Amino acid sequence: QARGKVSEIINGAIVHYRDDLDLQNLIDFGQKEFSCCGGVSYKDWSQNMYFNCTAANPSRERCSVPFSCCLRDTDQAVINTMCGQGMQAMSYLEASAYIYTNGCIDKLVNWIHSNLFLLGGIALGLAVPQLVGILLAQILINQIRDQIKLQLYNQQHRADPWY
Repeated sequence: QARGKVSEIINGAIVHYRDDLDLQNLIDFGQKEFSCCGGVSYKDWSQNMYFNCTAANPSRERCSVPFSCCLRDTDQAVINTMCGQGMQAMSYLEASAYIYTNGCIDKLVNWIHSNLFLLGGIALGLAVPQLVGILLAQILINQIRDQIKLQLYNQQHRADPWY
């Protein structure tokens, strides 16, 4: 199930890569952090309309991959953002000299499985304050109802009619 959901999320993110700058930064961070490119392989970037490798695509980024897929040189001071140019047209072995050719789905699923306790702790840490808020809101609702009942009782049982 985890693999299917991660695959669905990553493929959807690849399609909308250039649509949202935050999504673009998130994908670039993930590809750099996990040393991967695309979903199953670097060829998955053809799902994106800008990186699509068909002859009908007029984009300058046709058959390319994002710069976050590129292998990094430690001595390189400035990032070459065009290093992924034309990589989808190359074979797996040719491209592996310049970019990460393995996909991110398996790496992300393995990371999720190895960090389940951490993810569970974060989820629990976010859920407990919300549950406490719900409990306190319910207590407040009950106190308000009791006050309304008390006011109605006092109005019905007044001893002084001129009060």
